[in-house]
Order: sequence, then structure tokens, then C-alpha cells
Amino acid sequence: MRFSEARLSYLAHQIIAILRQEGLADIDNERLALHDIKQALEGQHERAGKLDEIVRKKIASLSRKVPPGSAEWDVLYRRYMEEEQRKQKS
Repeated sequence: MRFSEARLSYLAHQIIAILRQEGLADIDNERLALHDIKQALEGQHERAGKLDEIVRKKIASLSRKVPPGSAEWDVLYRRYMEEEQRKQKS
């Protein structure tokens, strides 16, 4: 699933507004900043989707079937997600 251009634009504008409001950044070229923020958001969203897919496949490949939505599935999902995130960082 991808973010729509309108959603990305809204989020990017909100981020710039907060950065200015909090005095965290001086933005000389707003257009470039918006573009960079949109790319970063899109990239992060794509990485999260790929991690989700990996984790779901890992759970599905277990010898015993764990029903999605069960407490055990949720625990496994969180544990495997943390493992995959650690792998991605190293």
C-alpha cells in the first residue's frame, strides 16, 4: 500500500510547520525540503511494508499454524518484527 500524494504532501507540510514552530530548523528552500521529506516518508513506508511481509511469511512458515489475530500471533509478530528491524540496522 502506498501513501497518496495528498497524504504525503499533508504530512510533509505538517513536519515543516512543526520544525519552524519549535525553532528546530531554518528552511531556506521549502520546495526542496518538502520533496526530501516526502521521499523520506515514502522510503520509510516501503521499508515497513517489506518488513511486515517478511514477518508474516516467517509466522506462516512455522510448523504449527498460528491463527492471525490470536494473542500468540501478536507476540510472534512483535518479536519477529524486532528481530528483523535489528537485522536491518546492522
